[in-house]
Amino acid sequence: MPTAELTSAGLRIVLAEDSPLLRAGIAAVVETDGHTVCAAVATGTGLLDATEAHNPDLVITDVRMPPTHTDEGIRAALQLRTIRPELPVLILSQYTTVASLDQLIDKNARTGQGGLGYILKDRVAHVRHFLDTMNAIAHGATVIDPDVITALIGKSRHQGALSALSPREQQVLALIAQGMTNNQIARELVVSEAAVRKHVGSIFAKLPLDGSGDRRVLATIAYLNSRQ
Repeated sequence: MPTAELTSAGLRIVLAEDSPLLRAGIAAVVETDGHTVCAAVATGTGLLDATEAHNPDLVITDVRMPPTHTDEGIRAALQLRTIRPELPVLILSQYTTVASLDQLIDKNARTGQGGLGYILKDRVAHVRHFLDTMNAIAHGATVIDPDVITALIGKSRHQGALSALSPREQQVLALIAQGMTNNQIARELVVSEAAVRKHVGSIFAKLPLDGSGDRRVLATIAYLNSRQ
């Protein structure tokens, strides 16, 4: 997850969360950091309407909301990114499952616009960490929760394109999917940045990337798709 290298002052945010208590808590956290919650809603439809009305700098949305409590948040986010490809979206979830997330990441890679995050709600309790991640996404980063990555590793280590990667390359790819830069990965793994660049180059060479869009984001797509 990103460190406090990025800051954003005065973001205008639309928040969608069906739990009144969590909705109020997230709003309080981001407003204490100097941002403005333009609207706080409880449904995917409400998210679409509020985003159209307020034209925010960032959307934060739950995955499961009324009426079906399945994937309303992600479906609303997909609609928003079709209308505004550059709109940063932070998705909060209680679950490590990532249904439909690859569609959002794919859209991100093809347009080369807009930050995107998928993090677990537990992270909100770590206030500074959550705010740093939010700021990184507002600046265009793609950030996938470490616990989601850990869950995917167990399912995909020996499947698809990832089977061509060495254990160290899989580790580096997992950190790329968390939104880390080469410098941050080097610090995390206690290796040189040159070593990280070598691993990243090897990953890009081995994965089936088509050459269009951001290669780090395309690598994340390949990583997520390999779970299937």
